[in-house]
Amino acid sequence: MPTFGAHAFIWVGDWTPEAGSFAIAAAATAGVDLIEIPMLRPERFDAPRHKAELETAGIRAICSLVLPPEAHMPAAPDAARAFLERALDQVAAVGSDFLGGVLYGNLGTLSGQPPTADERAVCAETLRGVAAYAAEHGITLGLEPVNRYETYLFNTIADTLALIDTIGAENVTIHADTYHMNVEEPGFSGPIEAAGPRLGCIHLSESDRGVPGQGNVQWDDVFAGLARINYRGPLVLESFAAINPDLAGATCMWRTPSYTSDELVREGVAFLRAKAAAVGLV
Repeated sequence: MPTFGAHAFIWVGDWTPEAGSFAIAAAATAGVDLIEIPMLRPERFDAPRHKAELETAGIRAICSLVLPPEAHMPAAPDAARAFLERALDQVAAVGSDFLGGVLYGNLGTLSGQPPTADERAVCAETLRGVAAYAAEHGITLGLEPVNRYETYLFNTIADTLALIDTIGAENVTIHADTYHMNVEEPGFSGPIEAAGPRLGCIHLSESDRGVPGQGNVQWDDVFAGLARINYRGPLVLESFAAINPDLAGATCMWRTPSYTSDELVREGVAFLRAKAAAVGLV
């Protein structure tokens, strides 16, 4: 059965040891199965502390990140691989088995041109090595296609499936996101079905990053696709009640949200659970 999760940015705008502790406790109180931890700064992540807190709370974690500007993979593959390996060490240490997100680039770095064949080849070669390192730790990677305004590299599920084919590693999957799909895909169920068993995780995010069901995402289409592939992975509510300073520029999250964290997770998760139940996923 799929598991329901929530991104930490629902509660906190940054992941420090103290903020992380707060987010884990809040996720447990909200009744979700897992929390998504933003591994944006692995060098300051307190894995032993948070592993103990997760165990006490009775929830698990998946992790995600985007590469920092100095480690944009096509331009700095060695820096990107080193950063990802540091992050994977922390993912393993906190007891997680999944690292997703924009593992191939910096969010907001745009070339003003389409990706070149060489840029995509560098990403595939570098991620092949990262996937091998992840496999040694029992970790699955999830590559997230992101809309054209935030990256020029991989915008659609089809783009990313081609990348995964080139990488050729069994522990590399698609990390889908309905917010980005709403911009880049012709619909929801078709791309989800194309991903099939290679769909490792999905962000369930409204068109305005707000409360699911109150925007333009076609949720019946989303869940029809998930049901057709018998999806059994994480269903993660990704909405932002808090604004992360590292991502604010790339995501253009300028406005103060009109909802509280509690409203977002209470109403959002209830809506998503109902949609999943309606198609027999739960």
